[in-house]
Amino acid sequence: MTIRHLKIFLTVCDHNYNTTKAAEKLLISQPAISLAIRELEQYYGVILFDRIGRRLSITEAGRKFREYSAHIISLFDDMETGMRNWDTFGILRVGSSITIGSQFLPYYVKAFYSRFPGTEVRVSIGPSEQLEQKLSNNELDFALIEGICHIPSFISEEYMEDWLTVICPADSLFFQGQEITIDQFRRQKFLLRERGSGTRETFERVIEEAGFSVTPIWEATSTTALVNAVINGLGVAVLPYRMIIGPLEQGLVVSVHVKGLNFRRKFHIIYHKDKFLTSSAKAFIQLCKSYE
Repeated sequence: MTIRHLKIFLTVCDHNYNTTKAAEKLLISQPAISLAIRELEQYYGVILFDRIGRRLSITEAGRKFREYSAHIISLFDDMETGMRNWDTFGILRVGSSITIGSQFLPYYVKAFYSRFPGTEVRVSIGPSEQLEQKLSNNELDFALIEGICHIPSFISEEYMEDWLTVICPADSLFFQGQEITIDQFRRQKFLLRERGSGTRETFERVIEEAGFSVTPIWEATSTTALVNAVINGLGVAVLPYRMIIGPLEQGLVVSVHVKGLNFRRKFHIIYHKDKFLTSSAKAFIQLCKSYE
């Protein structure tokens, strides 16, 4: 007994027990229909149809078998659809650094669900360094990071420009939009994101190129903690502009420019070069690139 046998049996039932019409529907011969019915009856040892003249009439055993067959074929069709379209209706594992995860990823996922409602997106938010490790362990399909990729076997695609902003306490010696010198800047008390984050990496790369380094008095994974520390006059922070728009507009902090330092950077989508990206993964990546 095979799925083919069940489909032939159901087609005969659906065509008022007419084997000729069932054969036309299935594009097979009428004798093949009759053979399949006989094989089912022999296999189960029951009569599914009474033969009265040249017409078939379903028996009680046939009615019960029809219920089972319809249920089995329905499950089989669900399985076929689910497995053949696994990349559309399966699970997508997305990693994101903290800034992207806070400011952009919720909108990406919402937009993605509207296009692929059957897909489940599982998100992991953390420092870029941690995300790279998860990708190496195949715990993620791809990741969105603020910094640059450090693993040669990964593919890294730029997809958005961003920049860091220097913020100071509102009651400090500096005023909104002021341009300060590198010497003034390096004498400040620094409140920075943790090592391994894309924000910290960009900051250190820029000041290293300028020929100096700093030792922060605060390190935190939380942008909110750093902003609050600035508000309370504990020092200056260098954070993604999109993360501090609120405090700036409220006048809780002021932003300054450092002459000669450019804190612009690119967001990247990274994944292992040997990773098979499903069509849904590719669609999510394209959504990120085109999202406005």
